[in-house]
Amino acid sequence: MSINAGAVTKQGVVEASGDPRRWFALPVLLIGAFLPVLDFNVVNLALPAIRQNLDATSSDVQFVISAYAATYAVFLITGGRLGDWLGRKRMFVTGVAGFTLASVLCGLAWSPAVLIAGRILQGLTATAMAPQVLASIRVLFPAAEQSRAFALYGATFGFANIAGQILGGVLVSSHPFGLTWQAIFLINVPIGLVAVIGSLLFLSDSRADHAQKLDISGVVLLSVTLGLLVYPLVEGRETGWPVWIVAMLVVSPIVLIAFVRFERRLTAQGGAPLVDFSLFREPGFAIGIAMALVFYMLSSFYLTFSVYLQGGLHLTPVDAGLRTLPFAFGYFASSLASASIMQRLGPRALTLGFIIQVIGFGAVILSVLGVTSGYIEIALLVAGLGYGIVVPSVIKAVVGGIDQRYAGLASGIVISTFQIGASLGVAIIGGVFFSTVGGNQELTSYAHAFSVALGCNVALLALGGLLSLWLPS
Repeated sequence: MSINAGAVTKQGVVEASGDPRRWFALPVLLIGAFLPVLDFNVVNLALPAIRQNLDATSSDVQFVISAYAATYAVFLITGGRLGDWLGRKRMFVTGVAGFTLASVLCGLAWSPAVLIAGRILQGLTATAMAPQVLASIRVLFPAAEQSRAFALYGATFGFANIAGQILGGVLVSSHPFGLTWQAIFLINVPIGLVAVIGSLLFLSDSRADHAQKLDISGVVLLSVTLGLLVYPLVEGRETGWPVWIVAMLVVSPIVLIAFVRFERRLTAQGGAPLVDFSLFREPGFAIGIAMALVFYMLSSFYLTFSVYLQGGLHLTPVDAGLRTLPFAFGYFASSLASASIMQRLGPRALTLGFIIQVIGFGAVILSVLGVTSGYIEIALLVAGLGYGIVVPSVIKAVVGGIDQRYAGLASGIVISTFQIGASLGVAIIGGVFFSTVGGNQELTSYAHAFSVALGCNVALLALGGLLSLWLPS
């Protein structure tokens, strides 16, 4: 159903001046960005307690992480598109409420199967919640304020990473209310309730101009495509890359081609596709997605650095987590400053961020190899500063100039690209790391393998910097 002329005028005024309650709504929206990242990181330090308490196997424990990661990556685009069609406020409230209930299920889980089911439900509800955050920022804030809002979004990611590294260990070891690992999930309940109440009070609804039917066939084809890609990337290394896992990867591009053809045919027939591929002709969108992919392959750094610290230096998991704090603090600090950097430099802020990361991580490699010993904390801080500039800048490059009709779709695509990039990084660069280590357990072997793997990341960051030069000014 078409909106009337008065509604069009009102929308134009809101787009120019911004929603009057936007700064009250932003903290509520940022909770929706905080929770999925927190829950991905906080579980890692609780895995030994989960395994012991629930008598879980190694594969059960691995699936507690991978079930959430795979589900989240597969359905993000669908969640974003549903926000465009059904209303972003409605989807956000549904997602936060569902995520809170799923967290209760996880916290009360009495068996590995129930916990895994709860994690899958968390992943599904997070896909209804997370894309609406970026989409709502795009719609509620005028162009002059979007850089600041995206910077706070990036800072939230940084804070969630810091909290995840520390909070998991604190909650498991302090036994609040007699709980151990259950507390890492139940902590989401009061946070989720605040977000639900706040969204009902302050968040304005928005959606595409015309109500449309959901492209069910497109949802199925895209979900199968991403499932065939993401699940092998998440589970392949742990399972030893059996033939059926490799076969899934081989089949995934075939299903992707079928999805693209179906969507284009639906568009030609005047239908409403799940993914409108005209979006990729928007200035900077395709380049921004390519940058997001290579940039987020850096997620392998968390894996390889942790294994180097624990396997090579024999640190405890908590101590290893604390060693990443200089990077996290640099990330958080530069995220807060990134708004003014983006306003001054425009797309070149991305170039600057990539250059700083290349310098920082290059210095980490030299420090690990003993060329410049004693400066690894400073090098990590520098790398984090670059990271904090790139996160909001790449999001603004992808989402900032998109037509409001496609805000949810674009948000879902960029967050899904982050997840796919992270999975690719862990699978490919993580594979390089473990192959280089081999069976040698000496510190020098771990240091060499970490340096080789991080060198791959540095090369990808340099590629991201080159791609940023193609963005329109």
